[in-house]
Amino acid sequence: MFPSMRLPNKFIASFTIASCGAYTFRRHLIGEALAETPEQEPPVMFRVESLSHNTKRLRFEYPDQTWTCGLQLTSSVLVFCWPQRSWFPAIRPYTPVSSLDQRGFLDLVVKKYPHGKVSSYLHTLQPGDSLYFLGPLPGGYRWSAATSTTEHSRVYLIAGGSGITPTYQLARGILEENSDGHTKVHVVFGANTAQDLVLKNELDILQRRFADRLQMHYLVSEAGPSPGESGNKDVSYGARVTTSRLQHFFGAKRQGGEKVFVCGPPGMEEALVGGKANGRGILEELGFEKDQIHVF
Repeated sequence: MFPSMRLPNKFIASFTIASCGAYTFRRHLIGEALAETPEQEPPVMFRVESLSHNTKRLRFEYPDQTWTCGLQLTSSVLVFCWPQRSWFPAIRPYTPVSSLDQRGFLDLVVKKYPHGKVSSYLHTLQPGDSLYFLGPLPGGYRWSAATSTTEHSRVYLIAGGSGITPTYQLARGILEENSDGHTKVHVVFGANTAQDLVLKNELDILQRRFADRLQMHYLVSEAGPSPGESGNKDVSYGARVTTSRLQHFFGAKRQGGEKVFVCGPPGMEEALVGGKANGRGILEELGFEKDQIHVF
């Protein structure tokens, strides 16, 4: 799972799933208090970063500070856990939001769902707890710096809710892996409220770094800013992902070398790509061919 390295035997779990190696890492949360680890290492600083009322960023420290996650763009890790009062273990994929080249730790953004066994479990972990990761899990589309140069002149990324994590990973990778490239990236990020626009700060920083290549479009379904919340000038309130809105963002005429990636709630994905209930989706109505569309 992790980059061309051989793991010490004591870190290799006694099971594999679908030929994926399983490794356990000591939890390291960024923060303001001290915690001793079972290995009696020097205490580390930790803090849980709350991104919204139900979403947190969690940092997990590798046993070796020289390790990186070893993932490629559009891939994720499987989190393996055994929630309390559960007869069976639970597994769920998560896309890291830390740089794929980051050494020493891995960052996950975790949204807690009312009946989500894994997300609820992750929100209860305490500093020093361990967690199993399985992977890597391919995202179904292999992206490389050569891909952006030879195949795609323009990439459209449409995300809803927690679907922003693979979207952010891909947008960042496209721009950073080929910083001198010419691929233009448009990100459309829809959420229920402005507070649900997690990773907005990171996306805004990315936009400033690559102002000539990245365009951000934030859509929020609530009518306006919540009480006590200052309005975001770059956020469209009372807005949803519609045919007319995407046509405004993407243009009416299709060009060669375009690619669309979609990740969001099932209802949003079906509206965009179509299904048995509604036939053609919004993207086909805009002139995109099926082989130009990829759903994570």
